[in-house]
Amino acid sequence: MKKILSILILSQTLLVQAQSFLPPPPELDLRSYILIEPNTNTVIAEFNSDNQIEPASMTKVMTSYVIADQIDNDLIQLDDKVLVSNKAWKMEGSRMFIEAGKKVPVSELLKGIIIQSGNDASVAMAEYTGGTEDGFVDLMNAYAGSLGLRNTLFQNATGLPDPNHFTSTADLAKLTASFIKNFPEHYSIYKEKQYTYNDIKQLNRNRLLWKDDSSDGVKTGHTDSAGYCLIGSAKRGDMRLITVIAGSPSDNARFDSSQRLLEYGFRFFATQKQLSKEQALKEVTIWGGQSDSVQIGSKEDIYVTLPRMAFKDLVVNYNYKNNLKAPIAKGQVIGSIDIVSQDKIVSTSELVALSDVEAKGFFGRLWSSIWFWVLSLFGLASD
Repeated sequence: MKKILSILILSQTLLVQAQSFLPPPPELDLRSYILIEPNTNTVIAEFNSDNQIEPASMTKVMTSYVIADQIDNDLIQLDDKVLVSNKAWKMEGSRMFIEAGKKVPVSELLKGIIIQSGNDASVAMAEYTGGTEDGFVDLMNAYAGSLGLRNTLFQNATGLPDPNHFTSTADLAKLTASFIKNFPEHYSIYKEKQYTYNDIKQLNRNRLLWKDDSSDGVKTGHTDSAGYCLIGSAKRGDMRLITVIAGSPSDNARFDSSQRLLEYGFRFFATQKQLSKEQALKEVTIWGGQSDSVQIGSKEDIYVTLPRMAFKDLVVNYNYKNNLKAPIAKGQVIGSIDIVSQDKIVSTSELVALSDVEAKGFFGRLWSSIWFWVLSLFGLASD
């Protein structure tokens, strides 16, 4: 009997340990990497992610970001014709094979930048958008500042080597997340596997698109000094992951490393909706209002990304004060929502009023104030 009891206790212990076990991220031969869930702004794994790196052609994500924003603001049209300069035509490295003196639509140049990684297309669009490539670089750096990219400085639109052209894997992940959120139609080009221009068909260099059906981007990069680099992204169900790696020793290794990071994130983490937009969560007492209370909730859906076994222990704390004075406006911040996992706050959001509460007339407010004062004397008007 004692032996059976010992076996049962051991089995339960092993079960608890298995449920609470989260393996470390894979060991990778990289200078820097990061893996994030962008919608909840959760860093799942990282290594030297704030260190400066040479982005190589990953630079073109910012190049296409600037162009996408200019298009969305009607400063550029997809059917605009861009006159190709000699400088663009002569660009070294990967090319779209546009010809000097010819006019090419913006829509085709954008595909040349994203799918074919064309340095010639990048310079042609930089000159069209910024007047000169230098003028476009000023735009790139202005956008970088507005996005909070703290370790980024651009010197060109292509990613060709320059000692003062640098970024970090964390900054590139943030940039990519903003691209996907703000310009989903333009981002969809990143999953196209090939593009033909001037009767020359070129395959997208991102082999993740062939290896994983959930992968839909993003951009490769390589120079001798940068090594092999890659921004990858995939979406499975409600969960999207973005990975950025830098300094891989070989072409094959960069795709293997990115795939291992993505599989790690999808296997051991999950993104789940915890609260719904404008769902009534609590009710707050109102003084001097035409209604005695107001319902409060979140102004947006609340998701969290956590290790899969951590969801069973989630606690939601509501921080607010009762006995507020009217008027109350819909959307007015009343307090906060803290979602706690293992004694750590993993998400904080605003609690807001879900409707307006107008104040009573003068005598109604006066009577409410007197009554509130009387109750406060006896400590009955507290939270």
